[in-house]
Amino acid sequence: MSTRVSAASGQYRVVVLVPVLAWVAAIIAAAIVIARGPRPVTLPLAAERLLWHVFIFPVGLMGLWAALGHLFFPAMVARTIGWQASPFQFEVGAANLGIGLAGLYAAFHSFEARLATGLAVACFLVGAGIGHVREIIAAGNLAPGNAGPIFFTDLLTPLAIAVLLWLSRSRGGETRAEPPRSDARR
Repeated sequence: MSTRVSAASGQYRVVVLVPVLAWVAAIIAAAIVIARGPRPVTLPLAAERLLWHVFIFPVGLMGLWAALGHLFFPAMVARTIGWQASPFQFEVGAANLGIGLAGLYAAFHSFEARLATGLAVACFLVGAGIGHVREIIAAGNLAPGNAGPIFFTDLLTPLAIAVLLWLSRSRGGETRAEPPRSDARR
């Protein structure tokens, strides 16, 4: 019995920590790249650097992590969300796989790739966020995978992408085919 409880609490800890760690990693990595980068640091430049890391961590790697869970561990993921396992988890896993791969692609490509990926991410994550709210209201579902950090990142991530895209557009709408440089050339 205690092994089952311990395993369940470990699953819940992962559900709580991974979304938070993805955002922490994006912010720290962006701060390092900005600190080591060219001067002066303008708002559009800083926004572009943070956006790049958001597409790598909260979008790309989180998408792949969610895909892994829904595709290969659906019963465990369903428990953390407060649901029964469902065949629809395969479809959610496939969607997360696409979002994760698109996020990684967008990080290393043009503004237009980031915009298109941001639109897909917004549709999926805002829809998921609405689903979380409906579950909280209708069923009182406060499970960590429904009402925990994933709920907030489902809403924060598309909002952050929209703001960062808007702020970074001032860089002339250039189509960057390489990641932001972190060298100290001035």
